[in-house]
Amino acid sequence: MTAPTTAACPFDFNQALEFDPTMAELAARGPVTRIRLPYGEAEAWLVTSYDGVRRVTTDARFSRAAIVGRDYPRLTPEPIVSPESINVLDPPRSNRMRHVASQAFTRQRVERMRPAIDRVVAELLDEMASHGPPADLVRHLSDPLPMHAISELLGVPAADRAELRGYTTRMLNTSAAKRDQAAEAKARLRSYFADLIAERRRAPGDDLLSTMAAERTPDGDPFLNDDELSVLAVTLILSGNDTATCQISNITYTLLTRPDLLAALTRAPERLPRALDELLRHIPFRKGVGIPRIALEDVELEGTLIREGDYVHVSYLTANRDPAAFAEPDEVDLDRASPSHMTFGWGGHHCVASRLASAELAGAIGSLLTRFPGLRLAVPPEEIRWDTETIRRFPIALPVAW
Repeated sequence: MTAPTTAACPFDFNQALEFDPTMAELAARGPVTRIRLPYGEAEAWLVTSYDGVRRVTTDARFSRAAIVGRDYPRLTPEPIVSPESINVLDPPRSNRMRHVASQAFTRQRVERMRPAIDRVVAELLDEMASHGPPADLVRHLSDPLPMHAISELLGVPAADRAELRGYTTRMLNTSAAKRDQAAEAKARLRSYFADLIAERRRAPGDDLLSTMAAERTPDGDPFLNDDELSVLAVTLILSGNDTATCQISNITYTLLTRPDLLAALTRAPERLPRALDELLRHIPFRKGVGIPRIALEDVELEGTLIREGDYVHVSYLTANRDPAAFAEPDEVDLDRASPSHMTFGWGGHHCVASRLASAELAGAIGSLLTRFPGLRLAVPPEEIRWDTETIRRFPIALPVAW
């Protein structure tokens, strides 16, 4: 058998919201390819097809927990996740933490939060209107809204939120020169939430941290210990900020540079929910790949033999553009009905905060288009500055006028 060719993949493409040509080329080679990432001890398999990604993320023979203690292949010099994180636990161990975390994001609870989200959006847009055009949508809406929502849930005091926001950004940095900063940011987040959890155990409030700290097993012991709770809180504040913060800006940029899409939603605002799902599918808001898995035994996948012990990465980005799953996948079809996109992940590690992120996006984009019907970019698209330092893709500033 001929050894597969390994592709060196920096995954550093950051030209606006164009799809990474390296990722597209890998997907065109076939559903499973061999790659080398900038950091980590070994090569990895990359699964790019919709069906392949769905299988890896739901097959117990591919384990995230097995990467703990390993220098696994990744895009950041410092691993983003902690060894105790829910994101590197396998079922059934992860079920306990996911059960606790998911209580904050049930459909019913998120629906009850919508009026509060809408109030915050209205206040932020009032401030933007008072500022007058041109105004930076990132500063006025994209940054503050998701941080406010997840912080309110967790009970993070308003005075601490900007500091925590800085820590989350530094954790996602891809530069080797900033490895120490990323490690320090992770440690500071852990320490912050350890202190806050201790405070909530002493004096509970009506926030999510207090609720999680108060949960007990049938024997009366804490359902999660302090270390588990602090790691879970860090995961939630990362998850609660990540997608929504990027995509409020990215979706707005896409609509303001696609007059046909903007006009369609202006004429029929009831199309917004399905349109948001389609834009989430289409927009590549991250670079490369996330957390890998390790094959626990030999597995044949999409015609490729993956050996026991091999690292396996999946690409939700290419799965969202798989022509076998989506007709004309590179086009934006605001009426596309199925299948489900993978922007929030898949399987046992589907983002627990996805309902909150969706509610924030619906409230932000819907209110923005209603409040400012003449919204437009205040600078030519080519003058927009894009993030180049982290694994995310979003405009650093998005000047708009109306």
